[in-house]
Amino acid sequence: MHSFEELLVLVKEKFNVKHFPVEPSSLYAPNEYFLSLGGKRIRPVMCVMGNELFDTINPNVYHLANAIELFHNFTLIHDDIMDKAPLRRGMQTVHTRYGEPTALLAGDVMLVRAYDYLNMINSPSLHKIIHIFNRTAREVCEGQQLDMDFEKQEKVILEDYIRMIELKTSVLLAACLQLGAVLGGAGQDNQNHLYQFGKNLGIAFQLQDDYLDAFGDPGKFGKQIGGDIMANKKTFLMIKTLEVANDRQTNEIQSLIKDNPANKVDRMLEIFRDCGVDNWAKELKDRYVDTAFSHFEDIAVSGNRKDPLRQLAMFLIEREH
Repeated sequence: MHSFEELLVLVKEKFNVKHFPVEPSSLYAPNEYFLSLGGKRIRPVMCVMGNELFDTINPNVYHLANAIELFHNFTLIHDDIMDKAPLRRGMQTVHTRYGEPTALLAGDVMLVRAYDYLNMINSPSLHKIIHIFNRTAREVCEGQQLDMDFEKQEKVILEDYIRMIELKTSVLLAACLQLGAVLGGAGQDNQNHLYQFGKNLGIAFQLQDDYLDAFGDPGKFGKQIGGDIMANKKTFLMIKTLEVANDRQTNEIQSLIKDNPANKVDRMLEIFRDCGVDNWAKELKDRYVDTAFSHFEDIAVSGNRKDPLRQLAMFLIEREH
């Protein structure tokens, strides 16, 4: 069994190649630029981990991992356009640097390239792999649409928000594990438990991200605390606060959102704490973590084979950045 760090080296070696032709450079250079910005490569590594959980690493899994990573980057290029984001990983986004029409086409061709890699997989399970991949791609798009819909809604309930992050973020993590497991010859029960583990882990991961944006250590988090508050995002912290706040607190929240005073973040964090959402947030995350590991323990493989994936999961949910 390989550790996450060891698999990351293998995945990067397979991924850090030229994925696109040279010409027309006006189309393909933007994608090479975007991929050069790097990334954690967590999703492709999870593909390989899901595979190695059940068997020795199948060489086909690297084609799958490349497809997943290209799909993920396709979503980021298009998300940046929709969010009008000027920066990604500290560098110009594709649409900022090359223009929106080129960014749209660059994202499209990156998705097409992902399917090229899927087509390289030599496995009797290819039909199932493509089915899972397509279902997941559709769900990620649904999650992004819900996220945009929420920006126009005055009120969002917690259940709807959880469903949005499940679709936008966690189903892809879950699918990475399941797809790797399919190539590893896992039975359907094991696939189901692994998928549910990844899905609930992904929700906990996003809840942790929202929590750190508000209550994290700036020195460890790596970016300004309160970015979601300044952007008036309807995170689960804001949704819960509005649910339990008294009239005075609700009025102040609305005033802070409207007027954007210099002390906006500090005051909003005080209200969050007064409403107890900091402690509630930890409890909510822990519930999803417990559900995830309940499924994880039901995966019918020897315990030592699970160790690398368990260690990665604990890192994702306990991280401070």
